[in-house]
Order: sequence, then C-alpha cells, then structure tokens
Amino acid sequence: MSRMGGMGGFGGMGDIQKLMKQAQKIQEETAKFQEDLEVVRYSASAGGNMVTVTVNGHGQLTSVKIDPGVVDPADVEILEDLIITAARDASAKAKAEQEARLEQITGGLGGLNLPPGLL
Repeated sequence: MSRMGGMGGFGGMGDIQKLMKQAQKIQEETAKFQEDLEVVRYSASAGGNMVTVTVNGHGQLTSVKIDPGVVDPADVEILEDLIITAARDASAKAKAEQEARLEQITGGLGGLNLPPGLL
C-alpha cells in the first residue's frame, strides 16, 4: 500500500499558480521600470557646479554643461577631470536608484543571484 505523503494529490498546484502570478507581476513591473529608465534623469556637478552632467536611468550620459569660466585652453586636464567626476557621480545615482527599484519590485528576490536580464 503506497501513501501520497503530504502532497494530498494536487495540493501544490495552487502554490504553483500563485508563484506564476507573482512572476508575471514582477515581469510586468520590471518592463515598466525599464521604460521609466529611458526618461528619468540624474544630474551631478563637480568643481562647485562648474561642470554638470546628466545621465538617464541606465547611467548613459545625456548632457554636459560647462561653465565658460572653467574653460582654460592651457589646462584642459582640469576640465577633463571635472567631467569624469561628475559623470561618475551621476551614474552612481542612477545605479543606486536602479537597485532600490528592483529590490522594491522583486521583494528581495535579487538576493537569489539570478542571472542578469532574467527579470
């Protein structure tokens, strides 16, 4: 005589359906989030606002504003450093927001070390 164990036949099907609905919701929210990343902007400045850069939600550079007073043909290296510093800061803002939003969407599933692009 065999026993079904604790499964009770198809008792686990409701859990699977619930899990599938959650996965679909996460996928929909992630798709919306990806769209939002295209339009959201993050800015950062360097050198006392002499250089300001803006990136989109993906961290891609969308604009650079340079105060004319910082442009010194004899010392271009300072200007280059200011641009790099501001770009890194703006990209870090975008990345931090991405991670926070994904954590919110997935409810902590990001800790499962899922492959990139899965959600």
